[in-house]
Amino acid sequence: MATHPEPEVWFLTGSQPLYGEDTLRQVADQSRRIAELLDTAPDIPVRIRWKPVLTTSDEILRVCQDAAVQGAVGVIAWMHTFSPAKMWISGLDALRTPLLHLHTQSNVALPWAEIDMDFMNLNQAAHGDREFGFIQTRLGVARKTVAGHVTDPRVVARVGAWARAAIGWSAMRSLRLARFGDNMRNVAVTEGDKVEAELRFGVSVNTYGVNDLVQVVDEVPDAQIDDLVKEYDDTYRVDAGLRPGGERHDSLRYAARVELGLRAFLDRGGFRAFTTNFEDLGGLRQLPGIAVQRLMADGYGFGGEGDWKTSVLVRTVKAMSVGVEGGTSFMEDYTYDLTPGSEVILGAHMLEVCPTIASDTPTVEIHPLGIGGREDPVRLVFDGRPGPAVVLGLADMGERFRLVANEIDVIAPPQPLPKLPVARAVWRPRPHLAGSAEAWIMAGAPHHTVLSQAVGVEELHDLAEMARTELVVIDADTEPRRFAAELRWNQAYHRLARGL
Repeated sequence: MATHPEPEVWFLTGSQPLYGEDTLRQVADQSRRIAELLDTAPDIPVRIRWKPVLTTSDEILRVCQDAAVQGAVGVIAWMHTFSPAKMWISGLDALRTPLLHLHTQSNVALPWAEIDMDFMNLNQAAHGDREFGFIQTRLGVARKTVAGHVTDPRVVARVGAWARAAIGWSAMRSLRLARFGDNMRNVAVTEGDKVEAELRFGVSVNTYGVNDLVQVVDEVPDAQIDDLVKEYDDTYRVDAGLRPGGERHDSLRYAARVELGLRAFLDRGGFRAFTTNFEDLGGLRQLPGIAVQRLMADGYGFGGEGDWKTSVLVRTVKAMSVGVEGGTSFMEDYTYDLTPGSEVILGAHMLEVCPTIASDTPTVEIHPLGIGGREDPVRLVFDGRPGPAVVLGLADMGERFRLVANEIDVIAPPQPLPKLPVARAVWRPRPHLAGSAEAWIMAGAPHHTVLSQAVGVEELHDLAEMARTELVVIDADTEPRRFAAELRWNQAYHRLARGL
């Protein structure tokens, strides 16, 4: 898999020439120190690159234009002193990267006995940031505002959440996705407007015949298959029948061939996400199982049955979650336990659940699959790791896209599942199963989702703001009637926001 440079965010500081060189040197020293504190914070997953203090409209315009051209995933702006906001109009209008307005100051506590007018002129972010806030609102600039000192863990965590969203947004804007075949016949929610998706999110969705992939799969050298089969044995618990000399070893070798061919196809085309469809397998002998699972574990997006929207989300959330604990996977709500007082959801898919959410070392197994009409597929089998998580879906509402997120708690399966040989997760949705399901269905959210234990609602909210896309959240406080009203208000807002 290709490596990519460390993402960076530019730190911009606003001031003006009025204060003189001595004051501006102090501004520069103090703003550089703030940037360094952010840059070294473990919770912030990007490099924070300090930029010289901005004091004129031309400087501001130039740095805002350069941010996108030079590959910054976002900018943080702070008005250390008073930076007249008309200077920022052209720059903010030209800005094409996410913006975080950091409302902070150099000192934590005020030195009350030493405060004079020189101190007041230097330390007036309370003044300058309000001016800056007005011009952002006046221009309709999408941004996140975070107030507090950068030594406060809460402030750092919120900046880190925004930075993760900025990484995800950057990944989405440059994403190329390969669909092998079309979506499952007669299914509505996996359809969608690919032109609008490229306009709104930047993702390019490209369709290929499955046999284009088969050709690459068939060309994989045996030596590469040998190496990958050994990697399987070193990494997982492989069933005896799949090991060398076992009666199903050839099936494992073919599964390895599919993984190698699929990986090669994606990497040659610059694709970081893909879909498959059990109704369109061409010359493939198996529905890809372990291949899909391992590619997801390496950060690729995936959607089953041609679901490119969910594949985009899997890739985006995986990009956002680099360096943090917790996995992210393609998922589907499959069935319920409706026992009063202990209602839970059993989530799974045919084969394709990512091992980054596994509670233990997965087992490599082979079992029949009742659909697809091909040989028995090889797959990784495991239970999801308990802990808080979120499930996220993307639906095309015709005139816009809607993101729907539900906070959940993954639990260990209440009982063993000896006859369900697929990867799975069991969870309690918030506020409870009935309220969650009613709200999810009311929102028109999809049956395919992304389950993530690495990111939360704050990162998703920041991402939605960057994409100017609706996000509705189902959590412990959700009540169906209020949720229905929120959907109606959102519909009115987003229709008006699009203009005529």
